[in-house]
Amino acid sequence: MTSSTSVREKSVDPEEPDLPEGPARGGGDPFDKDDLPAPPRATRTLLFSLLAPLRRRVVLATVLLLVQQAVVQAGPLLVAYAIDSGVPAVRADDYGPLIAVGIGYLLCAAASGGLQYAFIVASARVNQDVLLDLRGRIFRHAQSLSVDFHERYTSGRLISRSTTDVESLRELLSEGLQELITVLLSFVYISVMLLWLDLGLGAVAVASFVPLYLLVRLYQRRAGALFRDRSTAIAAVIVKFAETMNGIRPVRAFRRERANDVEFAVLNARHERTNGSAMLEMARYVVGSRLTANVAVAGIVLWGAYRVADGGLALGVLAAAVLYLRRLYDPIDRLGMFLNSYQSAAASLEKIAGLLAQTPTVPEPPAAATRPLPALESAHPGREVRFDGVRFAYRTGGEVLPRFDLTLPAGQTVAVVGSTGAGKSTLAKLLARFYDPSPSSPTGSEQGRPRSGSVLLDGVDLRELSGAELRRGVVMVTQEAFLFSGTVAENIAIGRPDASREDIVRAAKAIGAHEFIESLPDGYDTDVRKRGGRISAGQRQLVAFARALLADPAVLILDEATSSLDIPGERAVQRAMHTVLRGRTAVVIAHRLSTVEIADRVLVMEHGRIVEDGTPAELVAGSGSFADLHRAWRDSVVS
Repeated sequence: MTSSTSVREKSVDPEEPDLPEGPARGGGDPFDKDDLPAPPRATRTLLFSLLAPLRRRVVLATVLLLVQQAVVQAGPLLVAYAIDSGVPAVRADDYGPLIAVGIGYLLCAAASGGLQYAFIVASARVNQDVLLDLRGRIFRHAQSLSVDFHERYTSGRLISRSTTDVESLRELLSEGLQELITVLLSFVYISVMLLWLDLGLGAVAVASFVPLYLLVRLYQRRAGALFRDRSTAIAAVIVKFAETMNGIRPVRAFRRERANDVEFAVLNARHERTNGSAMLEMARYVVGSRLTANVAVAGIVLWGAYRVADGGLALGVLAAAVLYLRRLYDPIDRLGMFLNSYQSAAASLEKIAGLLAQTPTVPEPPAAATRPLPALESAHPGREVRFDGVRFAYRTGGEVLPRFDLTLPAGQTVAVVGSTGAGKSTLAKLLARFYDPSPSSPTGSEQGRPRSGSVLLDGVDLRELSGAELRRGVVMVTQEAFLFSGTVAENIAIGRPDASREDIVRAAKAIGAHEFIESLPDGYDTDVRKRGGRISAGQRQLVAFARALLADPAVLILDEATSSLDIPGERAVQRAMHTVLRGRTAVVIAHRLSTVEIADRVLVMEHGRIVEDGTPAELVAGSGSFADLHRAWRDSVVS
């Protein structure tokens, strides 16, 4: 417990979430490296799961592209026929074959354009549905993960996963896959046609793909690591940007602009280097592939010309072969663009798969294992709270509660005080089920599993309550009353979305917030803007209390709910507290002794244990640490 001027209690590092088996690349904390491990083939599984519901559309798009490429590849055959048959026929005054070739070429061009349009429409619908599904999965999964995950994995990284990384996949789906399929189909079609036209030319052309294949493999191997680093680098830039803008007030107050510029420049330069390295690797591939293709074409043309001159090869066949070879090698640059998109998307999908592989450390119980809370035995909403043999330790911060036993009768208001690190906030987080009790040592375990303590609400373990039942039973109001963008009424109704306007107004009046809300430009329909920045801290806290009152929980947790307020604001909030706590079981984490006065009972904690327990009057009259603290606080107020 500290005086009103003390610094607010710092949270111990949160528990590390369960991760899939297998260490992160390079060792160390995967959260620090933005390298969350995923199960084997998680990236491929994720991509297949996104495409599986759209398999019919994928098949349709593939068929359209197959037919379109077949039509396109008919062109050189028509040219060969025109040279070897159409031209000789014209010399004999027979224009029919040449006219037929012209009409056939026009029909192929028209069919190719129509099929290409149909393919673009079909593939675009697939792409947009995949991206819609993926963004929704990231958002839903991020919300489902436990608080400890979000305390270690920054919001900037989540934003990067759902924007930059999803955009990389969009580029692959909208451009890269079409290029890949076109190149592969061209290779198959053209290889078959060349072998059919002339076995020797076809064999040489197919053999020229060996060095090209080796170039592709080399590029994939070298570019993969570069694109993973680039994804991490841009995420770091976004994290720094979001962190600075969210903390713009302390940035301006402490004149952090220059220092932030330097730090941002370092991160930005790192992204520039990784991006530049990826582009340089792409340039090496393009130069190498073009050189290989041009050498192959030149060699085949020289050999074919020699055979034409020798009478061993028809001129039309050579012309068709050259056209096919250009069509075969021209997409090499586009294949490079695909590889660029693929490596970028693969690195991004790997990041997203790692995120989606994380599991909540505080999971929802299976529907069959849930238990309802018993019916209330009185008109008051309060329920009994019991900590039974609870032990808690953060994996990264050591043990906070060695063994904790506590019973709070229904309807009792309990203030918890103590020095920083005593375990007060941990107690509140366990009761809100932001965390579950840690397993004890295997000694005395059941069926080989370590036993774990329990937090019980009217005898029901919190781990057996559904999420909806738990939130109806326990609500926390924190020091920073977070308001979402939207109206005052919408923010109050978060506690009960189906509440009517009359219910919202009634809750605000009971708290004492109605007058200031009515004085706002649009009353209850006033947009409070980002984080409630349009109203004061005290007013935000009153809105938070109205939200809690409307939710009507059995147990209310107030975690330092007045420590950041001035005296008038604190008094207004304390009046609201009397209203919202009436008849409920309440746990008040207090740093200001003025807040303790509303409690029926005071617990003094040190090193995760209760060292004093009694009414405020009993502890003040005693000779313990609370009495000394109260005396010092009273003297400071008098002074």
